[in-house]
Amino acid sequence: MKNDHRSVTRRSSAPVSVSRPVSSPIHTSVVYRSTDADELDSQYEGRLKGYTYSREGHPNATIIAEKIDWLEGVKPEWGGGVVTGSGMAAVSTMLLGLLEKGDHIVAGDQLYGRSLRLMTDDLLRLGFEVDLADPTDAAAVKAAIRPETKLILVETVSNPTLRVADMAGIAAAAKAAGILLAVDNTFTTPRGWKPFENGADIVIHSLTKLLSGHSDSMLGYVAARDAAMNKALYDAAVTWGFTPSPFDCWLAERGIATFELRYDRAEATAARLADALGGMKGVKRVLYPGRADHPDHNRAGDLLKGRFGNMVSFTLDGGREVVNRFLRAAEHIPFAPTLGDVGTTLSHPASSSHRALAAERRAAIGIEEGFIRVSVGIEDPDQLIGEIEAAVAASRA
Repeated sequence: MKNDHRSVTRRSSAPVSVSRPVSSPIHTSVVYRSTDADELDSQYEGRLKGYTYSREGHPNATIIAEKIDWLEGVKPEWGGGVVTGSGMAAVSTMLLGLLEKGDHIVAGDQLYGRSLRLMTDDLLRLGFEVDLADPTDAAAVKAAIRPETKLILVETVSNPTLRVADMAGIAAAAKAAGILLAVDNTFTTPRGWKPFENGADIVIHSLTKLLSGHSDSMLGYVAARDAAMNKALYDAAVTWGFTPSPFDCWLAERGIATFELRYDRAEATAARLADALGGMKGVKRVLYPGRADHPDHNRAGDLLKGRFGNMVSFTLDGGREVVNRFLRAAEHIPFAPTLGDVGTTLSHPASSSHRALAAERRAAIGIEEGFIRVSVGIEDPDQLIGEIEAAVAASRA
C-alpha cells in the first residue's frame, strides 16, 4: 500500500473501543471538524450538540461547568454556568455580559483586592458608576441604590477580613428595587452556603481556590438563574476571550472529586486553630466566624448553619518586622498569595491582595500591617497549630 502522508496528518479520530475511560480525557484540540456546512449550522443554531472552536467551548469546560452547576443547584432550564480562565475573568464576564455604559453598581466595600480595584478604577474608565457599601449593614447597601442601579455585588464572607454579609437583608433590598444580586461564593463554597437558594441572581467562583484545591489550575465560574442571562454570559466570555484551558479544567475536575472531604477536614482544623490563636501571646485579634468574639458571629450562625469555613485571620501585635519574623519562622507553611490549597498557606494582605489600597483605606476595613490570613489545609491539626504557635513566639523575639 502506498504511504499517503495526508492520511497521517489529517487523521484525528480516536481508536474505536467498546469500553470507556474512567478518567476524563484531556481534549486539547483547538478546532473540531464537521461533516458539512448544514451540520455546522445545526450546531451553531442549537439543533445539534457539538464543538466548533475551543474559544467557544470544549469538552473539559463542559464537564467541570456541569459539576459546579450541580453543586450550586443550577436548574437545567437556566441553561448552565460558564467556566472562565480565572475568577476575575468570571467577574468581568458578568459585568461585560449583563451591564452597559452608565449602569450603576453597588459593591461590598470589603471585596477581594482586585475586585475592589476593578470597582473603583477600571470600571469608571469604561463608563460604569460604582458606590461601595458595608455588606454587613443591609440598610447601608439599600441606601446606596439609585434609580440607575442594575447590580449589587457582595462576597458572602469577605476576603480577607471574614466579615459576614447580611445576605437576607441585601437580597430583600435587591428584590424590592428590581435589581440583580451577584454573590461571590468563593470563600463559602456551595458546601457552606448556596446563594441561589437564598435570593441571589448570579453566583461567581474562583475555581482556582477551594473547589479545585491544589494550586495548579486557574479558573473561574459564573452562572445566573435565567437562561437569557446565561446566554449573555457565554457570549461575553467567548467574545472577550476568557476561555479556560482544557488542561486546567481537567485538573479542576480531578480536584473537585475530593472537595467535600477537603473542605470538612480543613474547616474542623480552622476552628481549632482560631481558638488556639486566641490564647497566644503576641496575637491581639483573631477573626473566625465560628468564634463568639467575631463581630458577625450571630449572623454567621444563622446564615451558615455551623459551616464557618477554612479561613482564619489574625493580627500580630506589631508592624512589618514582626510580620517578617513570623513568616520566616513559619518556614514549613508557604507564604503565598493564594487560598484553598490542599495545604495550609499564609497571606499578608497589605503586601499582596490589598497592596493597591492606600494604608488608610486598608486600616478602615481592618487590615493593619500585622494582619495575617491563613487558608487552612488538611494537615495534622496538632502539627499545624504547633508550627504557628512557634512562629508567633519567634515573631516576639
